[in-house]
Amino acid sequence: MKSVNGTSSDPSGHPPEGSGAPDLKGLFRRSARGDETAFGELYDATAARVHGLVLRVVRDPAQSEEVTQECFLEVWRTASRFDPDRGSPLSWLMTIAHRRAVDRVRSAEASSRRDSTYHDESQPVDHDSTAEAATTAIEAKRVRLAMQSLTEAQREALELAYFGGYTHTEVASMLDLPVGTAKTRIRDGLIRLRDTLGVAQ
Repeated sequence: MKSVNGTSSDPSGHPPEGSGAPDLKGLFRRSARGDETAFGELYDATAARVHGLVLRVVRDPAQSEEVTQECFLEVWRTASRFDPDRGSPLSWLMTIAHRRAVDRVRSAEASSRRDSTYHDESQPVDHDSTAEAATTAIEAKRVRLAMQSLTEAQREALELAYFGGYTHTEVASMLDLPVGTAKTRIRDGLIRLRDTLGVAQ
């Protein structure tokens, strides 16, 4: 596969630079057919956002660059799996990026734990911590299931704001929305999520 770090010009006759936001769905469809030019355009249009999300999670610039490249390699290999009826291209990309970033953090943490095994083995088992971790895992599963009750617009905004760690202004910019609209989607999504989970106000 050729490098995607070149220019974003498109010799195939697609809209030139300055003609507005790129057609991400179209670029996904073309990439799924093996169109490297389309994939290059997709990379140019989204790499900065993907890297920004990864950096927020991983916090290490060098590793963030690696994870970002891994994300786009996965996109290149699996673009045909993208279903526009289930969400936007950006949301799909950010989901991949967040998963990859979290996996890298967990891998680093696991490595650190292996390095300090001798210390861990000398400590008594903390049953309270174990119970708390189990409870947290159960709650996380409930939240993921509850997210399915949201509208696509609400879910997309919440994923960026809470999984991605973006501010309301950044979410608005990424989704090409007025800030007030982004805030409303996030607020309404939280209200619906709270109601679904049965959380008291």
